[in-house]
Amino acid sequence: MTTEPVADIAVIGLAVMGQNLILNMNDHGFTVVAYNRTVEKVDQFLAHEARGTNIRGARSIEEMVAQLKRPRRVMLMVKAGRPVDEFIDLVLPHLEPGDILIDGGNSLFEDTIRRTQYVESKGLLYIGTGVSGGEEGARRGPSIMPGGSPAAWEHVRPIFQSIAAKVDGEVPCCDWVGENGAGHYVKMVHNGIEYGDMQLICEAYQLMKDGLGMDADEMHRVFAEWYHGDLNSYLIEITRDILGFKDEDGLPMVDKILDTAGQKGTGKWTVISSQELGIPVTLIAEAVYARCVSAMKDERVKASKKLKGPKPLLPLAADPVKKAKFIEDIRQALYAAKIVSYAQGYMLMRAAADQYQWKLNYGGVALMWRGGCIIRSVFLGRIKEAFDRNKRLANLMLDPFFKQAIRGAQKSWRNVVATAVKKGIPVPAFSTALAFYDGFRSERLPANLLQAQRDYFGAHTYERVDKPRGEFFHTNWTGRGGTTASSTYTV
Repeated sequence: MTTEPVADIAVIGLAVMGQNLILNMNDHGFTVVAYNRTVEKVDQFLAHEARGTNIRGARSIEEMVAQLKRPRRVMLMVKAGRPVDEFIDLVLPHLEPGDILIDGGNSLFEDTIRRTQYVESKGLLYIGTGVSGGEEGARRGPSIMPGGSPAAWEHVRPIFQSIAAKVDGEVPCCDWVGENGAGHYVKMVHNGIEYGDMQLICEAYQLMKDGLGMDADEMHRVFAEWYHGDLNSYLIEITRDILGFKDEDGLPMVDKILDTAGQKGTGKWTVISSQELGIPVTLIAEAVYARCVSAMKDERVKASKKLKGPKPLLPLAADPVKKAKFIEDIRQALYAAKIVSYAQGYMLMRAAADQYQWKLNYGGVALMWRGGCIIRSVFLGRIKEAFDRNKRLANLMLDPFFKQAIRGAQKSWRNVVATAVKKGIPVPAFSTALAFYDGFRSERLPANLLQAQRDYFGAHTYERVDKPRGEFFHTNWTGRGGTTASSTYTV
C-alpha cells in the first residue's frame, strides 16, 4: 500500500460512530485513513461498509501517520477515559509540532482541559469536540462542538463544517466553542438537557397512561399532533414512532420493555458540575435521579405491595371534552418545564464560562444544537432569537417570548402538577421546574431563617437587610456562646 501523504485526516476507532463519521467525511470529498487497534476491523470495514470509496486503511500507527498531509489531523473515536490517554501517548511520538489530535468521544471536560495542556506542552495542538446525533447523525450530519487549541480550528473547520448538520439555509451546526474543555463542556450540558427532555416526555406519557387510561395508539396520535406544533423536536418525533410500533404479535412494543433506565454518566457529570459552581440545575438532577429510582425495580415491586396511595385514574378520563383539556394542560406544562430546563442549562454554561474564562456564544450554541443532535428542535431556534435580541440576556425566562410563553402555560402547568400530586403520579421534573420558577420569581425566600439556624449552631454569620451587602454579623443566640464567628461564609 502506498504511503504517499494524500489523506486529509485519520480516524482511530471503528465502532459505529467512528465508521459513520469516516463515511460522512468521504461523502464530502475528504480522504480519510481508518485505523483500529484490532486491525482485523480495518480490513472488515474496507471490505464491506467502505467498499468502493476513497477511504484508506492502516494496519499500524506508523502507516496511518505516513499517509497524512501536514499538519496531520488524527481524530480519536474511542471510549472515554483511559483509552483516550493511552492513544494520545501511542500517537504523539509519531507526530511533529503543529500536528493536531482530536478527541471526538464523550470525554469529561476536565480531562480535556488536562489533555490540551499536555499536548500543547509537546508543541502540538489539541481539540476536544462533542459530537451529537447518534449513529444516524454521525452518518448524515451531526452537531459538532469543538474546543481546545484555537490555532487548530482553521485546520479542521472545513472538514467539521462540511460534515455537520445544516439548518437555516445551509448554516452548519458546528462552530468554535472555546479554549481547552469548552467544547466537551457544552456537549455535557447538551446531554444533561437531553436527560431532562426525555424525563419530561416520560412524565407526560405516564400522566396520559395512568392518569387518563390511554393506550399506546391514543398516545401515538397525541405525540403526532404535538410534533406539528411548538413542541416539534426529534425526541417528540421518536416518541411518536415508538408508541406506534408493534411487536410481532401486534401488541405495542413499548409495553413490553422493562421500566429500568440506564445512563452513561454525562447527566451525572452535569449535576456534579452544577453543584461545584453553585447553579441549581434542578430539572436535570431530578432526571438523573429518576433513572436511579427506575433502576430500583425489585425494591419498587416489593414496595408497591406495601405502600399505599390514591388510585391514579382521573374521573375526567371518561369525559372526552375534559380529557382533551387535560391533555392540552400536559402539553403546556411540558413546554413551560422545558423552558425552565434550558434556562437552567444556560445558567450553568454562563457560570462555567466565568469560571474557566471561556467566551461562549450562547446564540451560537443554540444554533449548533438546532440540527443534527438529539435535542434538536424548533424550540432552539427561539433560543437563538432570544440571544440575537439580547446578547447579554441573563436568563432565558426573562426574554419577552419565553416570559409570555410561561405566562400563557402557567395555569395548565400548576393544574398538572397539583393533579399529579393528588393522584399519586410521580412528576419530579414537572414539579421541580415549577418550584424553581416560583423560587426564581420570589423577591424573598426563607433563607433568612436558614442563615439564622447556621449562625445559631455554627456561628457562620449572616448579612442584614438594613446594612450594606458584604458586612457579616453574628448573634449570641443563647447568651452562653462567645463572640467568635466562623472563619468561613458560603452563600
